[in-house]
Amino acid sequence: MNVNVVAMLLVGGRGERLYPITKHKAKPAVCFGGKYKLIDFVLSNIANAGISTVGIITQYQPHELMAYIEHGASWDLDITDGGVQFLTPYTDDKGDNWQKGTAHAIKQHMHYVRQKDADIVLILSGDHVYKMDYEALIQEHINSEADMTIGAFEPHDDLSRYGIINTENNRVTGFEEKPENPNGTLASMGIYVFNKQTLETILADGLDAGFDFGKDIIPKALSEGYHLNSYHFDGYFRDVGTIESLFQANMDLIDHPEFLKLTDYKRLPLYTKSSHFPPHHIDLNVTLKDALISDGCLVAGHVTRSIISPDVTIGFESHIEDSLIYAHVRIGEHCHIKNAIILENTVIMKNTHIVFDHPTVIDNDRLWALGDENDG
Repeated sequence: MNVNVVAMLLVGGRGERLYPITKHKAKPAVCFGGKYKLIDFVLSNIANAGISTVGIITQYQPHELMAYIEHGASWDLDITDGGVQFLTPYTDDKGDNWQKGTAHAIKQHMHYVRQKDADIVLILSGDHVYKMDYEALIQEHINSEADMTIGAFEPHDDLSRYGIINTENNRVTGFEEKPENPNGTLASMGIYVFNKQTLETILADGLDAGFDFGKDIIPKALSEGYHLNSYHFDGYFRDVGTIESLFQANMDLIDHPEFLKLTDYKRLPLYTKSSHFPPHHIDLNVTLKDALISDGCLVAGHVTRSIISPDVTIGFESHIEDSLIYAHVRIGEHCHIKNAIILENTVIMKNTHIVFDHPTVIDNDRLWALGDENDG
């Protein structure tokens, strides 16, 4: 690309519908697929597109995410001229600058965009599951001569969860943010490409209250006659905003490995930060079926349709079914776990049965509560 592209990455979301998974971390820091975190997808997409300047806008519980990304070396983004820079809330002569919406967050850090002398600004969220060629997206934006381009896809779940786009020959003619009765099937991915001057102008026009791109900026741009284009993405995309959607997206890695193609190392590789654990060890007479087992695991039990993160111990004759086991979990002997998401550092004593009809999050606090309920 012969233009200077700056990526602005929004990672400050609280992820309230994923609680308690997000109790101590921002949503993009949530584990996915055993060895990955949600943030890996967008950072890998950025690296694969050759974009080397990335502003990461944080707010809620940023420590774990910042420690994980560090200087961006795992995604080849640790460079002198550009690279990764964390953009945090700050105080100035006008007071505290807490972010009140997605567009408000970008506005608070437009000085970074100006400093990097951007021609194009690519605005992204750090908590979606997808592999996308951003270079093709940006080239389509340039070719269309649009002021703004919106990444769009056709969801297979509840359309009222999304901003719905109406188009004619890819030009956006209408937009509704999370309508109760959607008038269309094309939805916003929360991915936006702006010409820098357009972004500066539209953010500068009296928007000092809380505001978002979907709720405020896109309708404003349409009403003022800006040229908005849509880029139709036909690959796998999941907004994992709920426990159920996060669980299902993980299970898609097992049930439909062709969706994300994680074994495709050439075209759009997915990078992550190495855990530096030794290879996993599987005992004799253990049954593994449709299982993803990460490094550092000691498995003496049986695992079916489950994903096991690094440094997990599964005791003798325990049975793990339809579950996600996060890092550093210890599971004793003769346990039965089904339809559970076991959070990091949870210790499950021997002979424990944790069986649910639907995906349920378990940590040490929840285990104590379950024990009190059973004692009562």
